[in-house]
Order: sequence, then C-alpha cells, then structure tokens
Amino acid sequence: MKDYVLIQPDMPLEEKLKILSAAAKYDVSCSSSGVERKGNERDTGSASAAGICHSFASDGRCISLLKILLTNECIFDCKYCINRISNDVLRASFTPDEVCRLTMEFYRRNYIEGLFLSSGIMKSPDYTIGLIYEAIYKLRTQYRFNGYIHVKAIPGCDPEMLEQLGYLVDRMSVNLELPTSDGLSKLAPHKSRKNILKPMKEIQTGIQNNRHMHGIYNKKQHITMTDGGYGQQKQIASEDTNLILSENYLAESKEHLSEKLKLNKVPLFTENQEIASVSENQTQIRSVGTNGKYFVPAGQSTQMIIGATPESDYHIINVTQALYDNYDLKRVFYSAYVPLNEDKYLPALGTKPPLLREHRLYQADWLLRYYGFYAKELLTEDRPYFNELIDPKCDWAVRHLELFPVEINKADYYTLLRVPGIGVKSARRIIAARRYGTLDFQHIKKMGVVLKRALYFITCGGKMMYDIKLEEKYITNQLIFSEPVSKQGNGKDFRQMTIFDFIN
Repeated sequence: MKDYVLIQPDMPLEEKLKILSAAAKYDVSCSSSGVERKGNERDTGSASAAGICHSFASDGRCISLLKILLTNECIFDCKYCINRISNDVLRASFTPDEVCRLTMEFYRRNYIEGLFLSSGIMKSPDYTIGLIYEAIYKLRTQYRFNGYIHVKAIPGCDPEMLEQLGYLVDRMSVNLELPTSDGLSKLAPHKSRKNILKPMKEIQTGIQNNRHMHGIYNKKQHITMTDGGYGQQKQIASEDTNLILSENYLAESKEHLSEKLKLNKVPLFTENQEIASVSENQTQIRSVGTNGKYFVPAGQSTQMIIGATPESDYHIINVTQALYDNYDLKRVFYSAYVPLNEDKYLPALGTKPPLLREHRLYQADWLLRYYGFYAKELLTEDRPYFNELIDPKCDWAVRHLELFPVEINKADYYTLLRVPGIGVKSARRIIAARRYGTLDFQHIKKMGVVLKRALYFITCGGKMMYDIKLEEKYITNQLIFSEPVSKQGNGKDFRQMTIFDFIN
C-alpha cells in the first residue's frame, strides 16, 4: 500500500474548489434544513423549516448547498473510496478561513442557501474534527453566518469536540458506509461498526437531552400493521440477519384492520445486536443546553452504500428499521455504488450502478417513515428483494390481496394509506370529504388518488371501478405495463400479446 498523497501546496482556491466539490458528490446525504431561523440585522442568512429548494448540476450534485470536502486527503484505505490513501489522485485541503470565505461569497451571490461540509480523515479523527470545528465556529461567530449548516461527524473523534460542534450546526450525520459489519471489515478494514455507531448514539443522546432541557417531549408514533392487522406483538429473531423484529398476528376483522395506533414498538437491532450494544454510560453528552442553544436541531442522518457488497434488500431495509428505532434518525440515505476502484471484492469497473434498486429502497424507506409499514412486512427471508418493476407498496399489496378491496367510504385513515395510489394528502382529503357525502371514483381522482394503481384495490359504494379479477399475476402485469383495464373485460379474457397479432 502506498503511504503518500499527491499535494500541491500553492494550489489556487478555484482549483481546490474544483477538486473538493467534485470529491463530495459521492456523499448523497445532503438534505434540506428542517429548522426555522429568520434573518436579523446582525447576522447573514436564514434557514427555512420548509427546507432548501434543491437544484442539481449535470453530474447530479445538489448546488443549493455549498457541498464540499474540507480535504480529500485520507489516512484510510477503504476499497470503495476514490480518496483512499492508495489512490494516486490529486489532493487538496481548505483552510478554515477558506471554507468561511467561500460560503459567504457564494451566499452573497445567491448561489447557495447553506453549507454541507464533509471531509476525509487527515492525520487523525481528532485533528480533522478540530479543523471542521474551527471553520464552523469562525463562520458562526466571526463571519456571522446564520444560514443552514450540515456537517459530517468523524467516527473516533473526541466526544467533547463533537458536542461543541453540535451547538453550531443544524444537522449532523455519520455515514454507516455499508449495511453489515462483515462488509465493512472486508472493504474498510480500518473502520469498525462500533466506532461508527458510538457518535450516532452520542448525537442522539445530545438531541434528546437538549430537547428535554427546552421542555420538548415528543414520543415518536409508528403504526403497527403487519400481515394486515393490529394485534399482540411477539419478538422473533432472524437467523440470517440476527435482527429482533416485531411480528403482529391478525387479531381484528378485515373491516377494522387499523383501528388502533400502536405507540410501543419492540426495538429492532442489527447483526449481533451491535446497534443496541453501545453502552449508555459512554454516550452521555455533558453540559447540554448551554447558553440556551439547541443541539443539532434538524436531527441526524446517515448513508449506506448499495451494491458494493452482496446484502439483500431484506437485510438493508431491516438495518434501516433498526436505525430509525434506536437512533431517531431523520433520514437514511442510499447511495448506489459507482465502480471507481479495481478490487476483487468490488463489482468490476464499468458495471452500471444499481440506480433502480436505490430508487426502490428510497420508496420503501418512505413507507417505513410515513405509511406505518415495518421492514418485516415488505420483504421476507424467502423473498429478500423488491420487484424492481413496481414500487414496494404495490408489491406488498399484490402479495396481500386477501386484505383487498377496501371500501373508500368506510376504511379508516391507516387502512387507506396501505392502498397503492393513495398518499398521505389524498387519504386525509378522503377522510374529510366523506363526512359530507358518499364518494365515487371521480371524486377521489380529483383528490389526488392515482386510479391506475388504486382501482385494483378499492371499492366505492361496494363496487369496483371495473370487473377485475383479484389475482396476483394479472394485477402485477397490469401495474407493470400500465395498461388500462377494459370496461368490457373482467381480466379473464386478457392474454399476452404476441408478434403474430400484428399479421393481417
């Protein structure tokens, strides 16, 4: 392994920006603000709770945040990383003052609304986090920047430095890197799952303590509806992933599938219960709430690389569930692996990134966060991958046709959320509108329901839109090809079209 990097000491700032902004494009966990902070006469900038309006460059970079690395130097040799120490790439580093200058000049020109700052590991985690802290401290105090700041925490750094940084930024994130510790030890031997999880727990504890200090007590609510109903929860252990999952057994009738909202969930853990094994005594953040400040008010997030290691969607989505349950993450981001380095453990150069798989994981992630699904419902050990031809919600619905169709005029809110084509807004509109009369298909279409997906799973006034055969293969094909259902046919007369149909 090579122990040197190629550095140009007198590199112009413009050249540094070109190198370090390009190097940051592989980090996709660049999210909108989630905090509300108005501008004032003393400071420069503000932050909107509605989030930053993103635009994207031709190479996929988000350009409404100044997205840069402090340095692309790194002491580690992660096989998947373009900036690993063994790669002969041109290296550059910003000084803290250069980071401040770039942020202020870009903001004044209305190019950006905030800063996303990540970094390679230069010399040591403590040395690197010290430079990041100096840059952010100067930006907040000397340059009076009041805009949104998202910073990558450095695993292995001093917890006190991490705490002080948390009072200066809006969001922090620690990259999980890979879904399993086995993959991490194979592709990133200098990193460990424990070192990655420790700062995540420290950030979580700091956020919770700070909220309590400010009198904010909010219990996260999550809908429990596995196998179509609410009922008693039972702990089971998966042999392949060593995850403790919650399994619900059908305890209510089909008409009352989601009558109650479950507030207490069985905690989920990752392999060998690593995510839950970090000692609480090691994660207490000291001096929370100093000077009335908020600690990481926009929460924390993380990122997983998809496709560099052979984990299934089932494993990835269960790890995601565990992270949400045990670390109160705002988001888990998924990054389709782009082959950059040649290695026997990695996909060959030229292999296309699994972008569609990444998209389906994001859709499934949305179901976990907003639609009340559990990872155990979406995939099983026997069926460990999503059908990439249809979205995960449709995939779940066609595999649970015994729960459909549901009556639009009677189903409760949480049951409506389970119907493909019905989102959060349209479900709320349906609940509100049906107080004043019976709804039909035209009514719900105007409310935003996507009928080309929903029509297979709903009735209005006890009738389906068309006479449809409730059969998994038939509905799946219809959803894949988006073919309209004939008003005259009931699905039984449909057949696969062949080339001979075009002859005479």
